[in-house]
Amino acid sequence: MPSPLPRPHADAPVRRLTRGDLVPCADLCEDRGWPRDEPRWGLLLSAGTGYGIDDPEGKGLMAACVVTSYSQGFAAVGMLLVAERYARQGIARRLMRHVIEATGTTSLSLYATEPGRPLYEELGFETVGRTERVVGHFRPSDSSSGGVSTASTVTVRPAAAGDLHAILRLDAEVFGADRTHILARLPAFADHLRVAEDNGELVGYAAIWPSERTHAVGPLIARDTDTAKALVTALAKATDRPLRLDIDARHGELLSLLKECGLKAGSFTTVMTYRAPELPGDWTRRFAPLTVATG
Repeated sequence: MPSPLPRPHADAPVRRLTRGDLVPCADLCEDRGWPRDEPRWGLLLSAGTGYGIDDPEGKGLMAACVVTSYSQGFAAVGMLLVAERYARQGIARRLMRHVIEATGTTSLSLYATEPGRPLYEELGFETVGRTERVVGHFRPSDSSSGGVSTASTVTVRPAAAGDLHAILRLDAEVFGADRTHILARLPAFADHLRVAEDNGELVGYAAIWPSERTHAVGPLIARDTDTAKALVTALAKATDRPLRLDIDARHGELLSLLKECGLKAGSFTTVMTYRAPELPGDWTRRFAPLTVATG
């Protein structure tokens, strides 16, 4: 009879992760049935602060998460993962408590899966919203082709190096905090980056990046729903892969449009905050995050 797995020690240290931990972090994802997404881990560990607990048996990481900090005393927590062999032993709770202590008075946000939500509620996080994931091959319909009021004045084109300043300015206004350290890496991280202009003014931008067999759309920042439609339509033409989007559930018109165009409803996540009554910025122009891990 095999001996039982040793229970992790209560005082097993939490340590800072580095880019050298990229593969063990991807292994954790694979262990829990998530896409490995090593490029995404590379982005997160470069632009954020990773925390992890080493497996006492020397098999990589027992647990990990990443905190991406922004200006205005705000940070996003993401990618909280515990190896299946150590699940339901209080490891996630312990790691989250470490993050809460390490971030001091910083306001935190996260996107919680349904299984994870009770833990975050126990720790004091409060629900402020919800996102709906839609996935599938995008097939433009008549209503997505630009036949509505503002679409005829909007031009969507590939982003150029000279667009970065305007993207950063618009993003800070909409997101509610400066995330230059993330967006400066976006051209190298994304497979395609598009901007939307109206008479020479940048009114939106969006990117797609690879995640397993799909292309994830994010960020999706747009002046209005019509502009968001135009950006998604342009990005869909640049790939043969299915699209994946995590859309703020308040954007019901865009969700309906995406479903008309062939995308199927998937999972929901709960948007939660700690030490803050709501997310900063302007939700009416924030349609989808870069990735839920970065807020």
